[in-house]
Order: sequence, then C-alpha cells, then structure tokens
Amino acid sequence: MAEHTTERMLVDATPERCFAVVADIESYPDWVADLKRVDVLERDEQGRPVVAAFRAAAFGRSTSYTLVYDYSKAPEEFAWVQRDGDLTNRLDGYYRFAPAPDGRTEITYRLVAELRVPLPGFIKRRAEGNILHAAVRDLKARVESRA
Repeated sequence: MAEHTTERMLVDATPERCFAVVADIESYPDWVADLKRVDVLERDEQGRPVVAAFRAAAFGRSTSYTLVYDYSKAPEEFAWVQRDGDLTNRLDGYYRFAPAPDGRTEITYRLVAELRVPLPGFIKRRAEGNILHAAVRDLKARVESRA
C-alpha cells in the first residue's frame, strides 16, 4: 500500500531560487546526506534532466531507483514519478513553491512511496523522517546558503 507524506516550510529565498536548487539534480549529492550518486540519463531540449538514476543509502543498505521529471508547471512546481526501483514500486512527488511575505517562499513537499516489501512501522517512520529531513530541511539550508 502506498504511503504519502506532505511537509511545508518557509524559506528565505525566492520561488525561482528554490526551483533552481531542486532542478539542479546533479548537485544533490552535495547536500542530500544519504544520496551517493546521481546519473542523468536523458535531458530535454533545454538541457534539463528528464530521467535520472539514483543510488542512495536506505535501511542499512544501498538502493537504486530511476525518476522521470515533469517541468510542465515550472517554476511553481517540480514533479517526478518513479520509473523503476529495487526497494520501491512507487516514489512519486513534487515540490511546490509559493511566494510568501517579505520575499520568502513557502515550499510544499509531497511524496507518495510504496515499498516492495512490508516493513515494521518504526522503520518506515524513521525512513520517512530521513526523507523529509533531506527533502525540506536540507533544501532550506541549501537554498538559504546561496551555494
């Protein structure tokens, strides 16, 4: 069964800056702790990554998955769906960027995950916490660092 999670956070940056950081998929290993490698497999006519393969740490081992990106609502939304994965059947989600007062941005992150094998609840909650930390809190640090 698929599980979903949504997280919102305000960051001190413009929506354009937020989009630029998440769309720079090849830089993810620089700021996402559990991500070991990213390989862009396909690009669109504008040179943006459309299909990317990932290698990450998960559940005490290494996992691989491939995501397909959708730029149709850019720069307000950056969405993806999983094409394949060794531990997951589904890893689909999006970031949405909405202007907030004082030049800030409200980031909404949504992820729908479906594991291939059932796991105990406490392990799933710990994994969810790690994903949310990288997806939102590490993103906030990266966006606000101007790196």
